[in-house]
Parts: sequence; C-alpha cells; structure tokens
Amino acid sequence: MTATARTSRTAPTTPATLVIGATGTTGSRTTAHLVAAGRRVKAGSRRAAPVPGAEPVRFDWYDPSCFADAVAGADSVYLVPPVGDPDPAAVMLPFLDRARAAGVRRAVLLSSSAIPEGGPAVGQVHRALPGLFDAWAVLRPSWFMQNFTGAHAHADSIRADGVIRTAAGTGRVGFVDAEDIAAVAARALTDDRAPDADLVLTGPQALSHDDIAALLTEVTGRRVVHHPLTYEAMRDRLAAAVPPAFAAMLAGMDRSIAEGAEDRTTDTVHRLTGRPPHDFRTVAVRELAARADATA
Repeated sequence: MTATARTSRTAPTTPATLVIGATGTTGSRTTAHLVAAGRRVKAGSRRAAPVPGAEPVRFDWYDPSCFADAVAGADSVYLVPPVGDPDPAAVMLPFLDRARAAGVRRAVLLSSSAIPEGGPAVGQVHRALPGLFDAWAVLRPSWFMQNFTGAHAHADSIRADGVIRTAAGTGRVGFVDAEDIAAVAARALTDDRAPDADLVLTGPQALSHDDIAALLTEVTGRRVVHHPLTYEAMRDRLAAAVPPAFAAMLAGMDRSIAEGAEDRTTDTVHRLTGRPPHDFRTVAVRELAARADATA
C-alpha cells in the first residue's frame, strides 16, 4: 500500500449535519438545501429512508440505542421535535447531552411562533439550548402554508369537503412557506457565525383563514370555505387524533390566533436569506401542482 493510499484511508471524514425528521416537511427541504450547498448530511428518520444526496441513518426519539450512530461524525444537528408529544424535553434533552459529548457543536431547533422560550412543550428545550451549545438558533415559524396543501388535517378536510375548520375566528396569521423555513435553517446551520438567537419566521402578509379559503378557491377553481368552531369543539375534534393534552394545547393556539397573537410579520427570512419570503398564492400554485404531478 502506498503512503498516499494510507493517508486517504486515515484522513478525517468531513463533518456532517444530522437532520432529524429528514423525510418531513421542513427536514426534507433543509436536507435538499444542505446537499445543494455541498454539505455532508446524515438524514435521520425512523426507517432510515433514502434521501437524495444524503446518508440515511435510523433515528427515533424514543429509542436511545440509535443515538450514537446518528451523531457519529456530526458537528451540527437540525432538531425536529417528536410530533404530538406534550413533553418533548423528556426525550430531547438526554439526546442533546449525548450529541454534545459526541462532538456536535451547533444545534438548530424547530419550534413555533406560538411557543416562547420556557413555554410549554418544546419551549423547555428552547430554554436549555443556549446552555448546551455555543452555536445555536431556535426557529419559531408561524403556521405552515403547506398545512393547506400537503399532509395535514386542514389539507385533508379541504380535499374531502372543501372546508377549513378552526377555532381561530377572524384572527390573522403570518403563514410561512416551509421552503423559507428550510432556507433559514440551512443558513443557521452553515454560516460561519450561527445566529445564536430566537428567530420568528413569517410570510410577507398576515391572513385570516377566510382569506386562505378565498385564495384556495381562486387557485383551484373549487369552492373552499372556513368553518369556525369553538375552542371546546376544536379541542374535542383534535383529541380524536392526538393525545388530549396536545389537543388542548393546539386548540388553545387557535384561540390565541382569534385574540390576535399571530397577527404579525417579520423580516427574518429576507434578512437571513437575502430574498423576500414567498406569498401564499405562489406557494399554493407550486405545491398543488407538485402534488398533482406526484399523483398523476
């Protein structure tokens, strides 16, 4: 064996970014951005599903036996909390301790505009993150535009009945494109200097669910309406699909929308990516066309 061959085999491997939830709404898009930028990516999912350009790796928040392999060789991680868990800190914080011990130096957490630092659910992980990593960011996006076009209860009811059901009343939300969230996540993971900040992400305009229904009617040519529910009715409807505590929290978020808590826009997407965020009409046309192509 030549000296050159020995050197190539023993040279350190390029550090990777572990993307948890790499087959999900923001994880898949974040992975694509990182791969396009030439970054080595370990794509974490429960079944280690193949993801273009990335190294599939098994990751399950509730199975610590997979943690060591997932973080091996990674220096950064994109954190998507376990879906539907009212206390994600119980499984996330032990993983983050192991990740730091394994050499992870930067963490970017997906949270929600409705959950502040120290708040319920992922708010507890948000509070702990700066003490665990020197380089970090917490992304707090508003509600996803893809909730109305992809794999979500709203999109399902639109496709089945032409109805959006919420307890949000006439409250407005700065709905945000998951593609914009991913673009910010990729920058937060790879820029020379991490944001080390709590970043609220919105689209360019605050819209009510009545506005969303009207835009979807225009885009699809099929009538879509918003059907307002009470907090109690929304909570009970959600509880058929998710744990009661989580259903109550989600219905409470709708109630906060009705009270004006999400009626805002920010310049975060533009500031971190250098371009304005996408508007809902543009995203609806793009996403619905992509879905039609995928099912054709």
